[in-house]
Amino acid sequence: MQTGNHQRYREIRRIVPEGTAITVLHIGDQETSVATGTGSEPEKILLLDIGSHRTSAEFFFHTPPTPGEIENAIMRVEDEVTRAREIVAAYPMLISSDVSIREIAQIAGGHAGSALPLPIEAVEQVFELLASHSLGRPASSVGITGDPAFAATLLILREFMHHLKFASISVMSR
Repeated sequence: MQTGNHQRYREIRRIVPEGTAITVLHIGDQETSVATGTGSEPEKILLLDIGSHRTSAEFFFHTPPTPGEIENAIMRVEDEVTRAREIVAAYPMLISSDVSIREIAQIAGGHAGSALPLPIEAVEQVFELLASHSLGRPASSVGITGDPAFAATLLILREFMHHLKFASISVMSR
């Protein structure tokens, strides 16, 4: 994972000039990585024990997940996300090149481009769609996929942005 973290950071750094303080977020299948820095290489990298498949396997026993399952996952994700508080404090620009986060941005109404801005309010709107789906509305009627890994990615992104006070995330093309 360390090599992947450095590579993602370097890819984003080609677009974002050195000297700009950035936090690069990657929600993987088994863990989430956070890399921060102002230079060509990350200054700090933290791995969180939450990922799209890991979180969905641990907490989501129904498709869609029930409101109780979502609430239990939130508690676990909050605990992990708060571990990143210190390393992201000085790096206010949140960026990701994850395809799954790009999908969330598109559901929120973002248009294809090299960088999609995704404000926290839009993430909350997509999360509300997930909540509606968990209460019985068909996925197709709310405009989201029924995939539990998608639900876990959305939950992790929401909690990361909310608890670490990121107003938006820039979603870059790979």
